[in-house]
Amino acid sequence: MFDALSDRLEAAWKKLRGQDKISQSNIQDALREVRRALLEADVNLQVVKDFITDVEEKAQGADVIAGVRPDQQFIKIVYDELVQVMGDVNVPLAQAEKSPTVVLMAGLQGTGKTTATAKLALHLRKLERSCLMVATDVYRPAAIDQLITLGKQIDVPVFELGSNADPVEIARQGIERGRAEGVDTVIIDTAGRLQIDEEMMGELARIKETVQPHETLLVVDSMTGQEAANLTRTFHEQIGITGAILTKLDGDSRGGAALSVRQISGAPIKFVGVGEKVEALQPFYPDRMASRILGMGDVLTLVEKAQEEIDLADAEKMQEKILSAKFDFTDFLKQLRLLKNMGSLGGIIKMIPGMNKLSDDQLKQGETQLKRCEAMINSMTKQERHDPDLLASSPSRRRRIAGGSGYREADVSKLVADFQKMRSLMQQMGQGGGMPGMPGMFGGGMGNPYPAGNRPPAPGWRGYTGAATTKKKKKDKKKKGFGNL
Repeated sequence: MFDALSDRLEAAWKKLRGQDKISQSNIQDALREVRRALLEADVNLQVVKDFITDVEEKAQGADVIAGVRPDQQFIKIVYDELVQVMGDVNVPLAQAEKSPTVVLMAGLQGTGKTTATAKLALHLRKLERSCLMVATDVYRPAAIDQLITLGKQIDVPVFELGSNADPVEIARQGIERGRAEGVDTVIIDTAGRLQIDEEMMGELARIKETVQPHETLLVVDSMTGQEAANLTRTFHEQIGITGAILTKLDGDSRGGAALSVRQISGAPIKFVGVGEKVEALQPFYPDRMASRILGMGDVLTLVEKAQEEIDLADAEKMQEKILSAKFDFTDFLKQLRLLKNMGSLGGIIKMIPGMNKLSDDQLKQGETQLKRCEAMINSMTKQERHDPDLLASSPSRRRRIAGGSGYREADVSKLVADFQKMRSLMQQMGQGGGMPGMPGMFGGGMGNPYPAGNRPPAPGWRGYTGAATTKKKKKDKKKKGFGNL
């Protein structure tokens, strides 16, 4: 999403590398690159002007910190300003003292408003807040059916009165139903239009006046760029919004909407949609988004995604298996599927600091290799998955798996060999032996510490045994590529 913006900002830092301090003269080239990066990301023009002015003032007035290079200090200033532009802190969804909390969803047609309604309901369910969705979009064909289908998928009830009822009356009765059933939160999905018009705004205003929502969330397509800021301003002036949900943030949008919405409307971004799946909704944290924009990763969000998918008891059992070298293909397949549930490999990798420099081709290669591994493991018998040594000693088994998965016998042999190396390394780590490197589990893209013709270290390896002298040991270790272990 922010790849192009991150690359442009990287060029700005280069303008300051090698300088001994930030000054009026050397900062101009860096500021020019930042300005160009923001404009190319389709950030609102006025937001860009204000941003550059604020950064320039803070950079020139910044105290020089001992041991910190000017480019690093400048990055920190830009980071702080990005956080401030996007809202400083996460603003959680309101919760009324007396149930139900009413959330009114607004936006243009095609922004993903109905899907965002279901995503929000599922998010609240994970927080143990009961929900009722109300379908008031009586104009778009199948809009009500879409919400009902999504409701069944996430096990959240939907209130509707058909496509011939008045949307204001549907909303009113939906609130009454939620109150009668003791529902914690009622989410009202309203109708959108292809563009802003008086009729749509009038209907939305009547619904809002009738139900008195605690939250009015504007659903904004992040791919609209500068237009997102203008749309936000119009809705805020005519209806009054309390927050926004940015959708399609996982696409090839340039990120301008994320930097414009809060500054233009004053209303915070509360959630972001990061995929088509109904689970793909995340609370918006300005500091984490600023880290992503600057290519610093987002470890906290990665940890939260992992916590949602990982069972603590299973994790402890898996740790014991890894450290005792009992990790088998069944466990590996389980981890692959867990990774898939967390999202795309590329999306996960880019949350890790320092990994944003991997090219799209490298990430695609990794995705492809994971699929190859899964296909080959699926062609194994249960016994073979639990005992990889069976495959190492049986060419006929490897040929059968190759035929069943559609790959070559050499591919299966490589998978088995890499897996055995990985288990040996895991056992070595568990016994305190350190980590010399990772085998080429992903098609060689991660590197292989073992030169051709050399065997991997045996389980529990600590070095050579026998009559070799200390000098000979060190010489052989260096020759084998193990450094100074």
